[in-house]
Amino acid sequence: MEQKEWTYWTDSVAEEVKNRVEKDKKLKAIVKTNGYIVYDEKTPSGPIHVGSARGWLIHDIIAKAMRNHGMKARFILSSDDIDPMDGLPKSLDESKWKKYMGMPLRNIPSPETGYESYADYFFKQCTEKFENFNIEAELESTGERYIKGDFNDSIKVILDNANKIQKIYERLYGKTIASEKLPFQPICPKCGKIGTTFAYEWDSEREMLKFECKEDLVEWATGCGYKGEISPYDGNGKLPWKAEWAAKWPTVGVVCELAGKDHFTKGGSRSVAVAIAVEVLDFPPPWPSSSKKIGNDYNIGKGYEFFLVGGKKMSTSKGLGVSFAEMTDVLPVEMLRFLMIKSRPETTIDFTPEGDTIPFLYREFDRIERIYFGEEDVSERERVNANRIYELTIKDIPKKKPYRISFEFAAMLVQLVPEDDMLERVIGILKREKHFESLNKKEKQILEETLNYAKLWVKTFATEEIKISILKEIPEVVYELPETQRNALMNLGKFLVKNRTDSEIWNEINSEAVKHAIKAKDIFKASYMILLGKTYGPRLVPLIQSLERAFVSKRFKLEG
Repeated sequence: MEQKEWTYWTDSVAEEVKNRVEKDKKLKAIVKTNGYIVYDEKTPSGPIHVGSARGWLIHDIIAKAMRNHGMKARFILSSDDIDPMDGLPKSLDESKWKKYMGMPLRNIPSPETGYESYADYFFKQCTEKFENFNIEAELESTGERYIKGDFNDSIKVILDNANKIQKIYERLYGKTIASEKLPFQPICPKCGKIGTTFAYEWDSEREMLKFECKEDLVEWATGCGYKGEISPYDGNGKLPWKAEWAAKWPTVGVVCELAGKDHFTKGGSRSVAVAIAVEVLDFPPPWPSSSKKIGNDYNIGKGYEFFLVGGKKMSTSKGLGVSFAEMTDVLPVEMLRFLMIKSRPETTIDFTPEGDTIPFLYREFDRIERIYFGEEDVSERERVNANRIYELTIKDIPKKKPYRISFEFAAMLVQLVPEDDMLERVIGILKREKHFESLNKKEKQILEETLNYAKLWVKTFATEEIKISILKEIPEVVYELPETQRNALMNLGKFLVKNRTDSEIWNEINSEAVKHAIKAKDIFKASYMILLGKTYGPRLVPLIQSLERAFVSKRFKLEG
């Protein structure tokens, strides 16, 4: 029987996009000039939530997979900074910032000094972390593209075909304001607002647009009432979001762009953008959408699932959820990247930092790394997936597997080892337990990072049973235990006089259980009792290994 050759999903996408381009003359010509452009965009209306990072990573690893396949691929991330401010983050004082509501984000001052604008500040909160996060993206501004005139041709075509676009809206949504107004939002030259303007007449020959800045067009901003006409070109305004999305594809030369599944609902924003691209701009929509018609809609494909924090979807403008910048304070960038890459786009990620979620994530990563370096025997399919996940997660792949301490062990050590000179003290403990002879610079960095994040996790997210406080004396209740349990403990104490490996300690516990006709869990409970004063605790063997050998031996021998 012929063995199946497994392919990771990013490689399948790369091949699918390549085949699509090869069959389309228009796409082939664009790719020849610009390369394979993988695109994403974000409106920096406030702290950007971590869910957006999922999209950035998906596009980043698709572009990387394309380059692995010899395709000249680029990932471009655009800041939609010409969008209006339509909501305020909870962190900003409404009385100070309300006057900017309705203005383009790029024209609003930054909340902090050192940034060009409000949009620049919130966009760079994330993009400044990209290098550490191993995201290779070309950053651009949608507003700058308008100002440079990149959208002028598409604006002309869209306004000349406004009736077609209105019919697309009516076909998908019925009669709405979008099916009646012209698809352009000028920036009011009097008050500077864009969210309050209503365009109602387009002179195609003069290429001028009549509009009004209405006081009551939207609930979140008030227009000044100005009426006039303006050229729609060179940054004097913008296309509405769905038409703009369609216009970006031929303007930039996009061949691949996903978005969250909320945009890919039937009749949603992707449906409108694809219809405009095909019927008005005569441009094939990027993967995973296509020009194939299905009833009143097109084959728009599927978007990626949400990134939830504690079961809740996040909102940028409403300040809900965990921001991307904050998330990197909870997990190291390498582990956050792994969390997103290991899950296929169609899988929801529900991250809850409390409890065992973070330790489990570390254990998953450790296993993937062991598989990559051939230290675990797995099926071919699992090996291919694990190897690709590791390659897409790690920025600089080492020649041999680096030493990593388990997260649970680190969580114990940070509670037991004094903070002063903790790293060197931990290295001493690990050497004593024969974890390694020496660490290189990178391994030392990994160890220090793991200890720091373990300390944060214990302090902020760990359950009470994880928290450790070693008793100064043996509690009286221990002496009331059955003789079999006490004898097992004392034998274990004698065994621990010398340094032992984890497996040797496990074997000894099981041996004592058999010898005294009790269960291993009875020894565990008794062990926790003499160390912590309770019948439960963290993993016992790592706990034993983290303590001074003389102390632990004496304590188990019930000598104080």
